[in-house]
Amino acid sequence: MPTHYPKRRSLVKRARKFGFRARMRTTDGRKTLNRKRRVGRSVNVRKY
Repeated sequence: MPTHYPKRRSLVKRARKFGFRARMRTTDGRKTLNRKRRVGRSVNVRKY
């Protein structure tokens, strides 16, 4: 019997909600990215 993972997330839905382009869409999202960049974090698009 195959193992079933409870609460298995769709990576596509996650990317659309929290991804780079979703952040760039809103003013507050762009502020978030700039804040992370200032700390020194690279904000790249994840390769699925």
